[in-house]
Amino acid sequence: MNESANGRSRWLPAITALFVTSLIVANLIAVKLIQAGPLVLPAAVIIFPLSYIFGDVLTEVYGYGRARRVIWTGFACNLLAVLAIQASIRIPAAPFWTMGSFDGAASNQAYEALLGFTSRLLMASFAAYLVGEFLNAFILAKMKIATAGRFLWLRTIGSTIVGQLADSAIFITAAFWGTIPPPVLGTMIVTQWLVKSAYEAAFTPVTYLVVGFLKRAEGCDVYDRHTRFSPFLWGERSRETSLRGKG
Repeated sequence: MNESANGRSRWLPAITALFVTSLIVANLIAVKLIQAGPLVLPAAVIIFPLSYIFGDVLTEVYGYGRARRVIWTGFACNLLAVLAIQASIRIPAAPFWTMGSFDGAASNQAYEALLGFTSRLLMASFAAYLVGEFLNAFILAKMKIATAGRFLWLRTIGSTIVGQLADSAIFITAAFWGTIPPPVLGTMIVTQWLVKSAYEAAFTPVTYLVVGFLKRAEGCDVYDRHTRFSPFLWGERSRETSLRGKG
């Protein structure tokens, strides 16, 4: 593996930063609903699928072990962002502070409405993220071995279909069960799942370019033949690395 002096792959920090940024931004903009024809979706759909694309890149190039660390890093960073936002909501604002044309009280209400999260939504979001991302990484790693490193498009799309289905089903069910009729919940799950999966498929050519560049630049192509796939192992890397590996 092509390592820098500090023992880390040169491009891994950049991919990690993009992964974490897409995750946190998605949570910040999810409060807004957008309409695309007959579909009503959270604005997070603009960027959240990118986290799965970056997750695919991480697993494909660096292996499940590295992807596992980045998934937990994203979870920790998202939790930190939520805690900071909640603290800012609870700290009293300066008497002269306002947002645009709102007065002080209205400004506080608007700030909390935009950035605040209910405990139920937070738990649903965190659970959906962890299950979806780990499923995505696990399936891609297993499919890479089964296909001997061929058919990258099949691995990225196939793993995303499963991961995004789990993510959408867990989040929507946990967040809205009891407040929205079950048939509507089912429609919401299927709609978000299909849109996010289509997003991944549309970006397949970009994924090919990024994966190809990273494999050449880093000089590695990891096959997780002997990796332990527990989500709760931190220190273990993927054990098998093929320098100048297959594509």
